[in-house]
Amino acid sequence: MISLSSATLSQLPSQVITPGYDRKKVAPGIAHLAVGNFHRAHQALYIDRVLARPGQENWAIVGIGLRDNERETRRAGIMAGQDGLYTLTEFSTDGSHTTRVLGAITEYVQAAKDRSAAIQRLADPAIKIVSMTITEGGYNIDADGKFMLNTPAIAEDLKREVPHTAFGLVTEALRLRRDNGTGPFTVMTCDNLRDNGKVAREAFCAYATAKDPALGQWISENVTFPSTMVDRITPSVSGADKERLNKLSGIDDQMPLFAEDFTQWVIEDSFCAGRPELETVGVQFTKNVEPYEQVKLRMLNASHSMLALPGLLMDYDTVPEAMKDTTLLTLLEQFLTQDASPFITPPSDVSLADYASQVLNRFRNPAVGDQLLRIASDSASKLPVFWTDTVKGILETGKNHKRLAFGTACFLEYLRGTTDSKKSYSFSEPELTDATQKLILSHDLKAGLTIPVFSGWDLAQYPDFTNEVINLRKSIQSHGARKTLLQLEH
Repeated sequence: MISLSSATLSQLPSQVITPGYDRKKVAPGIAHLAVGNFHRAHQALYIDRVLARPGQENWAIVGIGLRDNERETRRAGIMAGQDGLYTLTEFSTDGSHTTRVLGAITEYVQAAKDRSAAIQRLADPAIKIVSMTITEGGYNIDADGKFMLNTPAIAEDLKREVPHTAFGLVTEALRLRRDNGTGPFTVMTCDNLRDNGKVAREAFCAYATAKDPALGQWISENVTFPSTMVDRITPSVSGADKERLNKLSGIDDQMPLFAEDFTQWVIEDSFCAGRPELETVGVQFTKNVEPYEQVKLRMLNASHSMLALPGLLMDYDTVPEAMKDTTLLTLLEQFLTQDASPFITPPSDVSLADYASQVLNRFRNPAVGDQLLRIASDSASKLPVFWTDTVKGILETGKNHKRLAFGTACFLEYLRGTTDSKKSYSFSEPELTDATQKLILSHDLKAGLTIPVFSGWDLAQYPDFTNEVINLRKSIQSHGARKTLLQLEH
């Protein structure tokens, strides 16, 4: 196999698509915080396309790694060793695939190794956009939509001369740009949040105001925070996946990616310092992202969770595997058409029936095989975003709430860490405290419904829903998720 670097680009197998531009002639205009698989398979793909267009050579990406851990150090080392290059293999539902090398990330900075250097890089006048994928729970927002200044990480960061958090790094870079007359950059979140631009504005302006009220006001008046909707299924890559992908490509890539062949990006056209011509490479710009966002969050993301939580309990490992279970498929079909769709007003160019059918077809893609545990992880942050509007709509109108109650019961039982067959698994729920976990594991099954995840559901008004969740939890504990779901559908 051929190793991957700038020096070997011309030697790669002919079926592999390589960057359509001279990487020596491009320069970063975008800095991206937290370079995970999704960013590399989504935003970086669009930027890779746009860099090949005339006059767009100043929109490459400098990646900023935020975490101080072994995984991040390894990623930074691979990015340096491969000159920022990596392969992306896209799989269609019919099993065909295309492999391309992406070169949009031309620099990589591990912020934890030198945070002052990362701040200086963000303050560079050439950087016009700072984008990020710091996860749904990464914005430190409470149930009322306010930034929490008293959390330990933020309280400590506000005291530091050189900050550590994304909020601190961005705020300090903007302070430098204000002071030296460089001007602001756009802050663009690419995370799955309702009104994600407004959430980002609240978080960064609140942090900056706490640090320096005058700076907070300057940021509020000069920095734009466009809302976005991003969509692409991008699984994590196991050792076996890496071997499979490299065999397909004929390239020895230390950090290959794979994804479905579907991708979508909708952006509010609000950029204070200019932007690349992304509309020429498939990005949709609009004045109002919210309708697209609601369709995606409340149908695709919500049904992903509705599949992953019971599917994991039923001992399935991947999405396509779980989709072969007719009881789970029926659950999703009914959730999409009877629960979610009636409470969504879609954009004029979107058919909810067609979208639901497309979602199910994407989930069936056998070559993608996204992991249920990955999807289920961080559900404490995801479910308030993905399910709240649907739950409230169902409860307020008195419609049948059995599927939402079952999904809620599965979420609480998933947090016990064992499947129907008593197989243990480890899950990641960074938003859950020890005190919250005690409520979930309590013998009083009603206690689990008092955790912050459900604070926006007004469950005190709906005792029937609460009782059904409790009864379903009892059934799952006694008979398993599979038998409980079978009984639910009869």
